[in-house]
Amino acid sequence: MYADENVIKIKHAVLYEVAKLAFAGKLEEERDHIALKLIPGPVARFRCCIYKEREIIRQRVRLAEGKAPGAEDDGNVVQVISSACEDCPISSYTVTENCQNCLGKACINACKFGAIEAGRTRSHIDPSKCKECGRCAQACPYNAIAHLKRPCKSACPVDAITYNEYGISVIDKDKCIRCGKCIHSCPFGAIGSRTAIVQVIEALKSGRRVYAMAAPATEGQFGADITMASWKNAMKELGFEDFYDVGLGGDMTAAYEAKEWAEAYRDGKKKVTSCCPAFVNMVRMHYPELAECVSTTVSPMCAVSRLIKARDPEAVTVFIGPCIAKKSEVADQKIEGNADYVLTYSEIRAMMKAKEITLKPAENTDQIASVFGKRFANAGGVTAAVLQSLKESNDEIAATVCKANGAAECKKALLLLKVARLPEDFIEGMVCDGGCVGGPSAYKDQMVSKKNRDTLIGQADGRGVWENLSNYEMDSFSMHRE
Repeated sequence: MYADENVIKIKHAVLYEVAKLAFAGKLEEERDHIALKLIPGPVARFRCCIYKEREIIRQRVRLAEGKAPGAEDDGNVVQVISSACEDCPISSYTVTENCQNCLGKACINACKFGAIEAGRTRSHIDPSKCKECGRCAQACPYNAIAHLKRPCKSACPVDAITYNEYGISVIDKDKCIRCGKCIHSCPFGAIGSRTAIVQVIEALKSGRRVYAMAAPATEGQFGADITMASWKNAMKELGFEDFYDVGLGGDMTAAYEAKEWAEAYRDGKKKVTSCCPAFVNMVRMHYPELAECVSTTVSPMCAVSRLIKARDPEAVTVFIGPCIAKKSEVADQKIEGNADYVLTYSEIRAMMKAKEITLKPAENTDQIASVFGKRFANAGGVTAAVLQSLKESNDEIAATVCKANGAAECKKALLLLKVARLPEDFIEGMVCDGGCVGGPSAYKDQMVSKKNRDTLIGQADGRGVWENLSNYEMDSFSMHRE
């Protein structure tokens, strides 16, 4: 799941350098020096030469600035760093040393495209002619032809990745659900996402009131003693006006989605959740006939953003979490009142490092979310919160819920719904395995952070969803997407 340590170090080094220069107001004049600083040479460390390594750094810098890495820009949040991708094998099917150069030549006879020819010691596949049908591999009696599926292509749950004539991966924007699974699967670090680091830093420096909002998945990621209060202190030190736990948004979304579920249940209609943007993208791009089934309730991120903007119309809101698709929710779905910018943990940490700010242990004295809102980040957490909301509002229904955990289960559930074979009444869709806590930009593996997370959430009081929301002006803004 997670990329090689060397790849992560390089990514973080670039983000840190960009953040440091942006804070200092020197990014324009010093941008071109970042590659030389990080790759001083004269000997290449990872690639064929230092010039290629420096070009990759330059493309990473562009991503860190929120731009496409190359001249072409299709607007997708997820982008291929072409200079890094060139090192991957071009052909999916490769003849291995198991080839006996046999007389029968079953592989050559099986190929309908003339892509295989006999060699002096073994057969050879011409990648320019190969259509990746796999007939040669099936025909070989020695199992000498291996299918080398690229990690990025293998990781993509919706087959959005292909290769161009130069063997470089191409992401189909109309298929890509922006889940980010390909990013951390590539051992060359050749796929990344645009960042909003520079834009957020400029907003902080401008004197505007900028608010930070941390995903519920944040608790437990950085240790059992790093609480939401720890984040609040660090974000204020960084220059943010205030800080919010988006577990509060989980309460908001659960309360209003419960109303939708109850109404749909009585009308005999089925609904799917709307809090996971990758899941919403999957529905709209790959199952468009089910688009009307998506809940009209906004995500927890949007709910808290709207709450902040109802209180402060001039506010700039920034979401922090482990999710790449949240960037898509802001950039592609364009929901009114939503967060203005999204940062991953590595991106906010780069900003903190640039200002020499660290997360320090702090007691959680100001809990603004219920336990149900805090567990929104877990697979099954949305269902638990919605059912609790129905219970509290005395509107319980005998509904059943398909808790689709991971992209494969989401696809299966949606296919069943499409052909009217889904036995459950509702689908909770979480594209990341384990829920948001298993997001592509998580700081720690979810199994490592689970113990810390359970400890921290256990410190919250026993308030219910609606009881918690009584402290907020829920009538001052809409909870619907439209």
